[in-house]
Amino acid sequence: MPLPTVHRPSEAPQNAAEVRDYAGQYSNTRFWTKVSRVAKRAGYELLEKALWLHYAAQRPETPRWARVTAYGALGYFILPMDAIPDWLFGFGLTDDLSALTLAVVALSQYINDDVRRRTAHKLDQWFERPAHKRPLQPVE
Repeated sequence: MPLPTVHRPSEAPQNAAEVRDYAGQYSNTRFWTKVSRVAKRAGYELLEKALWLHYAAQRPETPRWARVTAYGALGYFILPMDAIPDWLFGFGLTDDLSALTLAVVALSQYINDDVRRRTAHKLDQWFERPAHKRPLQPVE
């Protein structure tokens, strides 16, 4: 089934309703393809938010509106030509980060410990975890 065409937006989504408009652009395959292509350039923080949304949307307990919001933000992330084209070094992913952050705020109650654990595990496979993200070591 072909995905609907979304015209290049002139600006990043400003609210959850605008984020949901991109839900049709999401597919599991396109998500993992995009993540693998931009992982090093996107950085830890952007990928952390994307994975939180991805894993939260897969939880059966997550309501439909929250899934659509998550998939909308991830659909916007997947689009290569959006408000700021992703290939612009240093700027290309800033609009994607804002859409992901907006969705994370909307879905924060569905990003539980399991979602955070799965995300941390995946990020540990790709990156050396930054010091501020490492768990505290017990003092003996």
